[in-house]
Amino acid sequence: MSTTIDTPLEDEPCAYCGSRIFDHDPICVRDCAEDCGSPEYFCNYACLSTYIEANGLTTGNACEWTPT
Repeated sequence: MSTTIDTPLEDEPCAYCGSRIFDHDPICVRDCAEDCGSPEYFCNYACLSTYIEANGLTTGNACEWTPT
């Protein structure tokens, strides 16, 4: 699966809180399960984590684990 990397704009907003990502510690996330769509940018891990939780993105996506 091939994808290109582009640097986001200097004033790119965080997908969760709207802050400028480069004022913080930015993270780029792209869903490559299908066609790699457009990336989402987050200003830090806290916003990414909250976005994941708020949108229920882990529901049904966990691997099965058995301790034995």
